[in-house]
Amino acid sequence: MSEFVEQCRREWRRLGVPHPLAEEMAADLSSDLNDAEAEGVSAHEFLGSSYLDPRSFAASWAAERGIVPEQPGRERNRRGRPVLVAFTAIAALTLIVAALLLATGEPKLTIRTSRPPDALAPLPPKIGGQVVSTSAAAPVEWILLVLAIAALAFAAWLWSSWGRSRPAAA
Repeated sequence: MSEFVEQCRREWRRLGVPHPLAEEMAADLSSDLNDAEAEGVSAHEFLGSSYLDPRSFAASWAAERGIVPEQPGRERNRRGRPVLVAFTAIAALTLIVAALLLATGEPKLTIRTSRPPDALAPLPPKIGGQVVSTSAAAPVEWILLVLAIAALAFAAWLWSSWGRSRPAAA
């Protein structure tokens, strides 16, 4: 029981909770745990799953009292991961589509000039002329490919920073 309170004290010190407030909170916690024990309730029953993670318990309590700001990783852990997964999936899908479009060269564009290829042998405009076939969307596909690569690089950076921002386990 006192080990739990001591771990909370260490966490409050790490979070920058002023010493008098940390001591007041530790005294309250110790008193509550002693009262629960006197009533025959174990600390584990009294605190629930928080008993297994004193650092998280201490940080949550300090944040609820307004002593320290809400942990930045908490909100992101709740909503951020599905958004990050979706962003990464869309970026990867865009990369695949752009690469496939570039590989196939579709759609093709056919351009026919109005002048025949040989000016000495004039032909009717519908029959003659130079035919050029090219991929019409190639510049757009390259831009899409570059943007998809940039988005995946950004997603990789977000994944790495997301992993670093999670609170450490006790």
